[in-house]
Amino acid sequence: MLVVPLRAGLRLLPPLRLRHRAPGAMKLQSPQFQALFTPGLRSVAELFEKKNYELRIAGGAVRDLLSGMTPQDIDFATTATPTEMKEMFTSAGVRLINNKGEKHGTITARLHEQNFEITTLRIDVVTDGRHAEVEFTTDWEKDAERRDLTVNSMFLGLDGMLYDFFNGYEDLQNKKIRFVGKASERIQEDYLRILRYFRFYGRIAEQPGDHEPSTLQAIKENAKGLAGISGERIWVELKKILLGNHVNHLVRVMYELDIAQYIGLPRDGNLEEFDRVTEKIQNLCPKPMTVLTSLFREKDDVTNLDLRLKISKEEKNLGLFLVKHRQELTKATGVEPLRPYQDFIMDSREASTNSKICELLKYQGEEHLLREMQQWTAPSFPVSGHDLRKMGVSSGKEIGIALQQLRDEWKKSGYHMDKEELLSCLKKL
Repeated sequence: MLVVPLRAGLRLLPPLRLRHRAPGAMKLQSPQFQALFTPGLRSVAELFEKKNYELRIAGGAVRDLLSGMTPQDIDFATTATPTEMKEMFTSAGVRLINNKGEKHGTITARLHEQNFEITTLRIDVVTDGRHAEVEFTTDWEKDAERRDLTVNSMFLGLDGMLYDFFNGYEDLQNKKIRFVGKASERIQEDYLRILRYFRFYGRIAEQPGDHEPSTLQAIKENAKGLAGISGERIWVELKKILLGNHVNHLVRVMYELDIAQYIGLPRDGNLEEFDRVTEKIQNLCPKPMTVLTSLFREKDDVTNLDLRLKISKEEKNLGLFLVKHRQELTKATGVEPLRPYQDFIMDSREASTNSKICELLKYQGEEHLLREMQQWTAPSFPVSGHDLRKMGVSSGKEIGIALQQLRDEWKKSGYHMDKEELLSCLKKL
C-alpha cells in the first residue's frame, strides 16, 4: 500500500514509486479539501470516531481533490456494517433516508440539511457481468481491489492522508487510465466498465491514442458482454463520452474494437461526418444527441438507437429533427442568413422548435448565427380573428384564409409589419 502525506495547497505530488511509505506530518489541506468540512461532516466524523469506526472519502471525490477540483458528489467508505451504522445514527437521533442501498452496504444519513452516503467496505463474492453479490469486510485494500480504475480506487482520510493501493495517484499524475489489476477480470465483473474506461480516458488523458495495447485487447475480447447491459446504463456513460475530450478518437476506437454494434450505434456509422461535426461543436455546449446524430445516415439509425438505449422522447425527436433538416435547412446566402431558421420556427409554431434549431446551428458549426438565435425572441403575430370581424369579415373560413394571407405578408416583411400595416394590406388582397 502507498500511503502518501500530501503537502498543503499542492495540486499534485511528484511521482512516488514506493509500495510502502510511512505516514508523515504533511497532509492534504487544499481549499477544496477544507471546504468539505461542513457542520454536517464534522458531526458525522465525531459519531464514527466515538465508535472507533474508520471513515474515509472514497473513489471519484478523491480523484477530483487530487486534481485540484471540488467534487460534485462525495462518497464515504467505512469499516462499520450497515447495521452498526443504523444503530449509531438512530441512537444519535439522525434521520436515515433512501434505505434501498442498504443491501449493498450503503446507508444515507441526513445531518444539517446535507445527505451523507456511506458504504461499508465490500468484497465481490459472485459477479455476472452486470451485478455483484457482496460481503462486507474491514480490509481497505480488498475494497479498492474490486473498483474499476486505479484513479477511482483511492481513499482519503479525514485527516488528509491518502491511501493508494494500486498506484492510482501516479496514474492520475501521468494522466494514464488503467484498470485495477487485470483488465479482463475487472471488465468481466461488470461489462459497463468498458464504457467507463473510455469516459475517464476522455476526462483525464492528455493525448488521444495513449492506450495500453493489452487494455484494448481485453476490451475487444469482452465487447460482446455489453449486449447484456441495460440500455439506460449504457446511455448514461455514452452521453458523458460524447461531451468529453478526444470524442472523435474514442468513438473510432469503439468501432475498431467492435463495441458499436452492442450499444445501439449503426454498424456503418458516418465517421467522416462525425469527425467534421465534433471538430467544431465542442465549445458550443451541444446536447449529447446532437453530437451523436452526426454518426447517423438515416432516421432508422435514430429509431434503432432508441430501441437499444431507451432514450427519452425529447432526445429521439431531436435526433430525427437533425437527420431530416441538417442538409435542407441551411443559412441564406443573402443579407439575412438567419431568416431560414427564423421562418422555420415561425411556421412550426411549436415551443420546442427554437431549442432544436439552436442544436442544428451547433451541429452545423454556425457559432455566430447561434449567438444571434439565442438572443432572438419570436415575435407575436399582431392580428387576430377579432380584428378581422371588426372589419366586417364574418365567415370563419374567410377569417382563416385572411389570417394566413396576412401571416404570409408579415413573413415577407421579416416580421416587422405592425397591425395597422397588415390590416391595410387586407384591403388590397
